[in-house]
Amino acid sequence: MDFLTQYSIIFLSLACLFGFFMAWGVGANDVANAMGTSVGSKALTIKQAIMIAVVFEFAGAFLAGGEVTSTIRKGMVDMTAIQGQPELLIYGMLSALLAAAIWLMVATQFGWPVSTTHSIVGAIVGFAAVGIGVDAVKWAKIGTIAVSWVASPLLAGSIAFVIFRSVQKLILAADDPFMAAQRYVPAYMFLTGFAISMVTFVKGLKHVGLDLGYLQSAMLAVVVAVLVAVLGKLLLNRVQPAQNREHRAQSVERLFAILMIFTACAMAFAHGSNDVANAIGPLAAIVSVIESGGEIAATSALPLWVLLLGASGIVFGLMTLGYKVIATIGGKITELTPSRGFAAELAAASTVVLASATGIPVSTTHTLVGAVLGVGLARGIGAIDLRVVATIFTSWLITLPAGGLLSIALFFVFKQVFSIAA
Repeated sequence: MDFLTQYSIIFLSLACLFGFFMAWGVGANDVANAMGTSVGSKALTIKQAIMIAVVFEFAGAFLAGGEVTSTIRKGMVDMTAIQGQPELLIYGMLSALLAAAIWLMVATQFGWPVSTTHSIVGAIVGFAAVGIGVDAVKWAKIGTIAVSWVASPLLAGSIAFVIFRSVQKLILAADDPFMAAQRYVPAYMFLTGFAISMVTFVKGLKHVGLDLGYLQSAMLAVVVAVLVAVLGKLLLNRVQPAQNREHRAQSVERLFAILMIFTACAMAFAHGSNDVANAIGPLAAIVSVIESGGEIAATSALPLWVLLLGASGIVFGLMTLGYKVIATIGGKITELTPSRGFAAELAAASTVVLASATGIPVSTTHTLVGAVLGVGLARGIGAIDLRVVATIFTSWLITLPAGGLLSIALFFVFKQVFSIAA
């Protein structure tokens, strides 16, 4: 493995640079869309949302982001096809990281909320199919991703529609909306605490050795949900209704705004713990190959510094360019208020929980967009900007091939450059 020894520092430096670039893209696009509903509904200012995301995304990524991660994205590539050729894996993972990061940068510049998972999946499949061989790709996995394009927004949108309709009927249309909100919002807080806790327990903490079963997660989530409802009730009691009847609606929205602070913190933690692997999975694969002297393993231990690099990149991306995607999710699809934003966030979290239980593949980005669409449809099709929706759907269709084609081109560039150097 003289080749690896000779160029190990260069490979490692490029992997860190591209990994940070990819993490930056995850923060600027994926994390930003998770914060979009809170900002768009004016429950949080963009500075407050960034501060919450910085603290909870970093905590989720660093504390629960993973001691072990699948180095080959969820078994999409047959590693036996490149045994004895570790340089192909390094070229491929470098290409995948850079290609996905470039696509995320382009999408973010236009304010398109795209799936970071699909970006990196498309990039890995691209180099594997052309650089290794078509048979090296596990195509069944690609089929499940295509299913998620439809399943994610449809399921989340349906749930958001039902939740917001219930808010309209039980609270907003009541004779005294403020009293109705005082009565029913704790129940919504319970549901929110349960859904967010389940997301965290099922998806967020499995990397730190807390591999809880679904029933155990559900029981713990009930306990957390009761605590959230009690704490929320105490906070709600401190909100006084406006004396002027015309301003009563604003008082009701203030109650939902309190609720959205809880959902924003919890979603940021769960998101950071789960999605950091998108940025650092390929980086971890390269580190593993170099440190083992060329051995290609299906999984590997994840060094702490790699996790820290990914978490830092995510936070940096959100702070520098996250406002573009936040603007799309929070205001361009449909007008959001705290009650509508709450319905969208609860629907998105519920969809992830249902997907985890049933095995339906979902994208968190597609889920959030679908939930915002569901809230908009509850007020009629005229409440949705269809031109913006069409642009977003088109960007979803382009994401997989864009990542794949970029990755193929970069793979052959790296292969040619290092072949000449050798």
